[in-house]
Amino acid sequence: MRLLALALICAPSLAAATCPPLPARSAAQDQLMEQVRAAGTETLAQELNTRLWEIWTTAPDAAAQEMLDSGMSRRASFDFLGAKASFDALIAYCPHYAEGYNQRAFVSFLREDYPAALVDLDKTLEITPDHIGAASGKALTLLRMGRDVEGQLALRHALTMNPWLPERFQLKAMEDVRGAGSDTDL
Repeated sequence: MRLLALALICAPSLAAATCPPLPARSAAQDQLMEQVRAAGTETLAQELNTRLWEIWTTAPDAAAQEMLDSGMSRRASFDFLGAKASFDALIAYCPHYAEGYNQRAFVSFLREDYPAALVDLDKTLEITPDHIGAASGKALTLLRMGRDVEGQLALRHALTMNPWLPERFQLKAMEDVRGAGSDTDL
């Protein structure tokens, strides 16, 4: 509520404000991505993945961080409409910041609005192609939509980035998926 009131009061100044560009991708982030791919244990992969989430959820400036934090807090308390409003504001302010789209996708997924989630996940992956969370989220979304072959392919892609994802247990042999009759045109 506080963020919404602030947004309404400050809307003219926020509209005039420009979100700063994200810093260039660091060598540390590249190294973390490689380490998570090569992690020998699930525990190590989870630790590395947590460090990646710290990078992804660091917004470009304090205003963007407040919107992100507010949306995530609202989502955690099941205020999905408030969370969506926070992420909408974040995306309007920082359209080049992938995490705004990813978090809004998560809210849509929780609301079972899978088409909306898929649009935001695709945008997240357009901005940050190796966003593991968005890649696994896309797989889960496609599976929930009954698009099993696409979902299994997306899951395989996500697992190339982090072979220890909890979603790995949803992996099926492609022959089994195609044999079930879904997405047979792929």
